[in-house]
Amino acid sequence: MLIAELPYPLDIQDTVWERKEEEEVKAPPEFQAPPTVIMFPRQQEIRSKGLRRQKRDWVIPPVNVPENSRGPFPQMLVSIRSDQDRNISIRYSITGVGADQPPNEVFSIDPVAGKMFVTKPLDRERRSSYHLRAHAVNMNGERVESPIDLYIYVIDMNDNRPEFKNQVYNGSVDEGSKPGTFVMHLAAFDHDDNTTANGMVRYRILSQTPHSPIPNMFTINSETGDIVTVAAGLDREKVSQYSIIVQATDMEGNLNFGLSNTATAIISVTDINDNPPELTSRTFSGEVPENRINVAVANLTVIDRDQPRSPNWNAVYRIISGDPIGHFTIITDPHTNDGMVTVVKPVDFEQNRAFMLTVVVNNQAPLASGIQSSLQSTSGVTISVVDINEPPFFPTNPKSIRFEEGVPAGTSLTTFSASDPDRFMQQSIRYSKLADPAEWLSINTTNGQIVTTATLDRESIYVKNNIYEATFLAVDNGSPMASGTGTLQIYLIDVNDNAPSLLPRESQICERINRNAGINITAADSDTDPNVGPFVFELPTFPASIRRNWTVSRLNGDYARLSLRIQYLKPGVYEVPVIVSDSGNPPLSNRSVIKVKVCPCDENGDCTLVGAVAAAGLGTGAIIAILICIIILLSMVLVFVVWMKRREKERQTKQLLIDPEDDVRDNILKYDEEGGGEEDQDYDLSQLQQPDSLEHIISKPLGVRRVDERPIIPESQYPIRPAVPHPGDIGDFINEGLRAADNDPTAPPYDSLLVFDYEGSGSTAGSVSSLNSSSTGDQDYDYLNDWGPRFKKLADMYGGGEDD
Repeated sequence: MLIAELPYPLDIQDTVWERKEEEEVKAPPEFQAPPTVIMFPRQQEIRSKGLRRQKRDWVIPPVNVPENSRGPFPQMLVSIRSDQDRNISIRYSITGVGADQPPNEVFSIDPVAGKMFVTKPLDRERRSSYHLRAHAVNMNGERVESPIDLYIYVIDMNDNRPEFKNQVYNGSVDEGSKPGTFVMHLAAFDHDDNTTANGMVRYRILSQTPHSPIPNMFTINSETGDIVTVAAGLDREKVSQYSIIVQATDMEGNLNFGLSNTATAIISVTDINDNPPELTSRTFSGEVPENRINVAVANLTVIDRDQPRSPNWNAVYRIISGDPIGHFTIITDPHTNDGMVTVVKPVDFEQNRAFMLTVVVNNQAPLASGIQSSLQSTSGVTISVVDINEPPFFPTNPKSIRFEEGVPAGTSLTTFSASDPDRFMQQSIRYSKLADPAEWLSINTTNGQIVTTATLDRESIYVKNNIYEATFLAVDNGSPMASGTGTLQIYLIDVNDNAPSLLPRESQICERINRNAGINITAADSDTDPNVGPFVFELPTFPASIRRNWTVSRLNGDYARLSLRIQYLKPGVYEVPVIVSDSGNPPLSNRSVIKVKVCPCDENGDCTLVGAVAAAGLGTGAIIAILICIIILLSMVLVFVVWMKRREKERQTKQLLIDPEDDVRDNILKYDEEGGGEEDQDYDLSQLQQPDSLEHIISKPLGVRRVDERPIIPESQYPIRPAVPHPGDIGDFINEGLRAADNDPTAPPYDSLLVFDYEGSGSTAGSVSSLNSSSTGDQDYDYLNDWGPRFKKLADMYGGGEDD
């Protein structure tokens, strides 16, 4: 069995007995006193005289180790021993947190002696207990004893001060609060064991700032940390904030042994509406111009000791008397709390010269319970009205009158006068015309009498819906002068002064009478009811052909039908007069002419194209001639287009073998410049020589080539000119060159410049001297006539003729 030896004797209370089984057997005498060695026997059965007994097991009590021990280390805690160590060699070991598990090497054991040690100081705030197991094995590593449990408890020491989460705490309480009112809560935490005095924290108030009204306005619950009021008298207007130093001490508040810490509690006194607003004066005054709105006419000032710009401070003004109609309102300035008396409805000096207002002021928030309103919350306000010059006004505006149109000039229509609202001012009014679109009216400058200056016409463009409007101006002689405008509306009664006119003015009809054929006609009249329709349509009696060829039948009051009376009428344009009469009293008539085109029609009764042309006055022959001309013109256009396309196609198939810019055919040359002789002609003769390098020629695309370039493809061999040719041999030389060119497949198929010889890079002047010509000798060029038509020009120039 394993035996645990303690370095110090244990009290009997430190040993826990656990009886597994006992049958009428008393404890052995050796267990009557606390032993120094505790043995852990293995269970074994003992049979004696039929009785069975089992020994009781010891439970190893926990080992208590104080934290923060000063050593020396390692320090022995307990000795572990097996009773088999007398016979065999035993090796001891421990396992668990603090031994072979993190934190490692806190505890160690002597593997031979079985003594267990603590190697460093312990910290209960990091770990308060350890659970280890002790093992005993032989030299072969075989277990010889069952493991036993060891419990090690760290004894707490008062090594931590109470700590506040914050150094400053904020709380609030309403002013005027009763004693015992909860204010705020503070709490400190101690890392020591709170089941012992080491972690039991107590609170107390060290100081209060300010001391008004008494030094101890607050108290704190020593166990919970709740701060409450002690006395009445909190007044925000006197003290708005308190600063309290709170101390937290462990060891149940023992100042001699406990550790302490402090924090600050800031207590704000919350405002309540315990101060009603007070007007600074019993009376206020102001003045207002008449007919003005949205202007401040008086300023009311108030005093309120509550917190500014809060509902307890914001003033609300009301007018309780003196303004039954509601001319004024009072607006509160949010920054100054002043009341601005403002005009919202214009006042009239002639009706009220002054106003006596009674004003009361309150706060936006109601007064606190038990607070009475101040007598200074009511004042009187006197508002004087200032008279100003008001503009004249027309009592009836607009003013409407009725007259028949056609009223002649000089007719008096009405008197359009204005009134002056300033009854207490002696002023005169003068009138003038402001707007008269048709210039039909005039007004008397002193009395406002309206007289016509032209005939009133209802059909004028200036009359809208039978009403003519004119605007007039009335100006007084006040200081400053004021003016007002008035509108006169003249309703013009219609008179039958406009004869109707026929509509439409042009139309067409078939040459042969048809049951449904005809022209619907109507009339337009500038007048209005009852001077318009129903209209009467009739044909005049002269000339007689009108009624013989045409007839008019009534459709309704506004429409009639004009149709042929005869079976057939020759196509053409006819002017048919029609007399139209309105229904006025007396009626007015008008002779109107409608142009009717009579034309042949198809089966649907519509004029054909030929018929329309015929109706325009052309005969059948003329129509046929016009159609033939149109066909010929179209044919010519078609032939021209075909010819142009064919010419373009031929031009594309016969492309020049030279650049278009170098083509010398059909160019206009300028010969009207005469210089001073050969000496001043600075010609570059090198441009006439064959170039030495052919690279720029080879790089050009095929098909286009300059005439002064050496061919780059195999060419026909032309005859070589002798160095000093005889003039008589030139013809043979040219003929041979011509034949070679005609047989050359690379030669152009049309006339072009040909290169007949290449003279090399020498001077071209030498070849000129080789002609062996003389300016004094005569040369016979008659043989040029035998060279054919291609040299006809050259023969005409040099052969045959005489000089002019």
